[in-house]
Amino acid sequence: MSSSDLIVSLDIGTSKVRVIIGEVQNGAINIIGVGSADSEGIRKGAIVDIDQTVQSIRNAVDHAERMVGIEISEVYVGIQGNHIALQTNHGVVAVSNEDREIGEEDIERVLQAARVVALPPEREIIGLVPRQFLVDGLDGISDPRGMIGVRLEVEATVITGAKTAIHNLMRCVEKADLEIAGVILMSLASGQMALTKDEKNMGTALIDIGAGSTTLAIFEQGNLAATSTLPVGGEYVTNDISYGLRCQTDQAEKIKLKFGCALVSDAAEDQKFKVVRMGSNVEKEFSQVDLANIIEPRMQEIFQLVRQEIIRLGYDGKVNGCVLTGGTASMPGVLALAQRELETSVRIAVPDYIGVRDPAYTNGVGMIQYVSRYMRPRAAGSAKRAAVRKPNPSSTASAKPGFFERLKRMFSEFI
Repeated sequence: MSSSDLIVSLDIGTSKVRVIIGEVQNGAINIIGVGSADSEGIRKGAIVDIDQTVQSIRNAVDHAERMVGIEISEVYVGIQGNHIALQTNHGVVAVSNEDREIGEEDIERVLQAARVVALPPEREIIGLVPRQFLVDGLDGISDPRGMIGVRLEVEATVITGAKTAIHNLMRCVEKADLEIAGVILMSLASGQMALTKDEKNMGTALIDIGAGSTTLAIFEQGNLAATSTLPVGGEYVTNDISYGLRCQTDQAEKIKLKFGCALVSDAAEDQKFKVVRMGSNVEKEFSQVDLANIIEPRMQEIFQLVRQEIIRLGYDGKVNGCVLTGGTASMPGVLALAQRELETSVRIAVPDYIGVRDPAYTNGVGMIQYVSRYMRPRAAGSAKRAAVRKPNPSSTASAKPGFFERLKRMFSEFI
């Protein structure tokens, strides 16, 4: 197996840190390794303890390495949160070649021109996504290479984030002795895997229900149009179960995963389980119906908040369907409840690869697909290091200054 064919994604979530190793052969992706570890040091999707987060990353990486028998040194890192913002910008350049044929250099220059945007000092650009290119006023062009023209323009979406959140994320990954090949907006990556071309064109809301937060991404006319993060998720369901049944949180999580149902009408009265009550050794028996009476109101609230957010963003009536993903989406009854509350067609997106057929892996698999499709020309050179031995701490430290410059150039080179 050639290491140059490997792409490694790192998804740092509130409940789990997941590492996925993808192998690209003749354009086809195979998932060959998956590692996961309990996430410590993350609250509501934000890093609150650097050292605990670093240890969680190391545990997930070690798990993936043992599965495949290689040592990972370079990863693509996913980022999301309520600090992410989108804005559109325009770039214009004159075609430099004498024969007026548009080449890679012209595309790179027009993308760099689109990156020139006024930002507050506490924000920085994460990436740039071209919406369309224009050659001498002709619009709707997705790839202008080889075309003849004098004036090249691009309409692009500039993705920005808070410097503090971005740098803390990078710091954790670098302290885990990993090199960052690129930072990818997870809403963009999961949309690549979860949505069809028609869904992205017609207007679809991608709802990622994680443990600590729910991320809403709206796609329209083939592009990411809006994104928002709500501070509610599966963790809140677990806390409600803990309070309702008066048991420890870790026991509530196990009960939710084994017996949880989001609709009372779908729950079974004869499905019984016992819970050790907090502050005593006494066990009390409950039914799945009792559990569903706790879960349904909270899940109902999450979908009501999502609907309110779609209205707030100005897409009420423009969204023609919703796609659910994230670990909480796999709970029985969630799909039917979502259809009832959102009053539209809803489906659950599941990666179609052996070993990751779970909505919780959508972000990680989506990142691998995104890199393979859009960033592969650049990745072909750097990914050769994806499976070599980990660098020692001194070599990692010496590589840091060059990373920020590479991050700035990364999205202007993925075409």
